[in-house]
Amino acid sequence: MSVVVLGAGYVGLELCRRLAADHDVTGVRRSTEGIAAVEATGASAVRADVTDDTQLSVVPDCDVLVFAASSGGRGADAAREVYVDGLRTVVEHFAERPSPPERLVYTSSTSVYGDHGGEWVDEETPLDPQTEKTEVLVEAERVAREDAPDHDIDGTVVRFAGLYGPDRYRLERYVEGPVTEGYLNMLHREDAAGVLQFVLDTDPDDEVLLAVDDEPVDRWSLADWLADECGVEPPEKRTTSERLDEGDLSEAAERRLQTSKRCSNDRLHELGYEFAYPTYREGYRAAVDAYRADLGLSE
Repeated sequence: MSVVVLGAGYVGLELCRRLAADHDVTGVRRSTEGIAAVEATGASAVRADVTDDTQLSVVPDCDVLVFAASSGGRGADAAREVYVDGLRTVVEHFAERPSPPERLVYTSSTSVYGDHGGEWVDEETPLDPQTEKTEVLVEAERVAREDAPDHDIDGTVVRFAGLYGPDRYRLERYVEGPVTEGYLNMLHREDAAGVLQFVLDTDPDDEVLLAVDDEPVDRWSLADWLADECGVEPPEKRTTSERLDEGDLSEAAERRLQTSKRCSNDRLHELGYEFAYPTYREGYRAAVDAYRADLGLSE
């Protein structure tokens, strides 16, 4: 199988590493540093901007496109340029080739659900985007699920929960505090790449899959568990209203803080995916051990 990973970043690089031994894999990045990172995985590397039709011409044909590009944490306009305009450009460009891909996998976010008052959501839950950026993500999903099939490319959306793992544990945020209440839905980077590999290998009929670990956890409980495991005192805690009263958040940040939900991975389990890190307890073990080692604490 030939696979092109457009935007081989935090998750895409891990996917390239997993696929390189058994498949023809190409990772696409814009920078020299990004190209070097792709090559280090054993995959082929191509320098191109996914929003530029001309630059896409240097990307090879493939059986499957994985769109994992990032807008770099910028605002809604930048997100639209990459996720909507860029994805539409990719679909139209590859569809016009003599050998177009059979499938597109687009990586989205569980933020498209909005607020559900701490209740459970799954693939069938109606979307309720509550910021300009999440509205962009919903529009991008429509490109993957509707525009791509209109061009005879099957489209699949994988909605990632909050990603963590090497270089993104943010352990100090939770053990030093203060920590604001609310649920966290999380997914270790290894499982994010694992879910994408599973989708490519098994080719499920699902148009949408929710990628999240087995146990959504409230931030206070996570902080207390991490502090105990790290051998330090529990951090200071704040309610949502206390954090909002500080008055230093943007409107978008305030909305994010007030959205609460628990994401279900039942469908992934039904399909047969096995998590490497089923909960935060397994996922944070390496970070906890490193933290204790820095403090000179025994195992």
